[in-house]
Amino acid sequence: MKAVDERLRRWRLVLGSEAADGTGVSLGGKDAAMDSALGALYGSGLPEAGRTPSGSGGDRSAGLGASAPSVARWLGDIRRYFPRSVVQVMQRDAIERLGLSALLLEPEMLEAVEADVHLVGTLLSLNKAMPETTRETARAVVRKVVEDLEKRLATRTRATLTGALDRSVRINRPRHRDIDWDRTVRANLKNYLPEYRTVVPERLVGFGHASQSVKKDVILCIDQSGSMAASVVYASVFGAVLASMRSLATRLVVFDTAVVDLTDQLDDPVDVLFGTQLGGGTDINRALAYCQSRISRPADTVVVLISDLYEGGIRDEMLKRVAAMKASGVQFVALLALSDEGAPAHDHEHAAALAALGAPAFACTPDRFPEVMAAAIEKRPLVSSVTPGDVPDTLGAHP
Repeated sequence: MKAVDERLRRWRLVLGSEAADGTGVSLGGKDAAMDSALGALYGSGLPEAGRTPSGSGGDRSAGLGASAPSVARWLGDIRRYFPRSVVQVMQRDAIERLGLSALLLEPEMLEAVEADVHLVGTLLSLNKAMPETTRETARAVVRKVVEDLEKRLATRTRATLTGALDRSVRINRPRHRDIDWDRTVRANLKNYLPEYRTVVPERLVGFGHASQSVKKDVILCIDQSGSMAASVVYASVFGAVLASMRSLATRLVVFDTAVVDLTDQLDDPVDVLFGTQLGGGTDINRALAYCQSRISRPADTVVVLISDLYEGGIRDEMLKRVAAMKASGVQFVALLALSDEGAPAHDHEHAAALAALGAPAFACTPDRFPEVMAAAIEKRPLVSSVTPGDVPDTLGAHP
């Protein structure tokens, strides 16, 4: 019976009082408060400004009202009753469903929210409208998220890319411990002796040793249109991590219809983020033209375009630039998104055109980005570095 009662209780919380009369379940205490918090966000109607949830659990259309105090109280309630991951989803839904973005310009509101990547994206979109009284609070919120992301991503990124950079420098007279046996065997397949079922390694291929010199140039070219908010946040963090590696020369470029080079701010990703302007149009061709003009060592350069590929500029010129960069030896990576959300809406025709040029476009989660970069540095096939679920079906690029 307890299992049945628990299922009915959960259904009652999901459906709300009006739709759940048939459950026969009444709520009290913490459950009633949880139901009120859910009803304020997901209920069918919104009351007059300033009305706050009743806490009785009997009215699923209580609403949040339109005042900062009522919303701040609601934010406190959901943090009290729900786990952090659920709180972040509910905050996002409140901003999108109820148009509460303007309230985020008030410092007391920012202090009450649970900070995450999506909240940072919203704050960045409001950056130009943000009063000075709110700006420092907003920077503190953004810095907390950025520092958490750096702790999560930096160590693994540096380790993965350091290994890839070391392996990308090959020597032909290695010591035994430095022999790259996989590449050595492939380089000597013509010397296979079938009677002995072995390969004679006339030429040994070895791993190079780390040095302090710059081995690769990396250009991150980031679309800052509104739909790319989470990707901008993650890319800025990765840009700062890559810039901290002496063996990489990292450049970070953001664009809409204009192009802005934020490389000189890479020591602080928060400055990078507040230097972006989410929203507006898209001119990928102009951005790639700028990136192309900054390439001095094509064979040692990796260009990462992060965009949903909705081009507002000259499509044919964009594709010609990608083809020219690849022909010169540049490793070109096209990411439709750098986020945990999966493949976004994107221009399938442009993605297919890039794939035809040997630059398959795919979405990438932040946890997989170091592996994608390592593959680009070592000039390995990119699609083998992502899982089948990361690659859009429309490209036919599953590994």
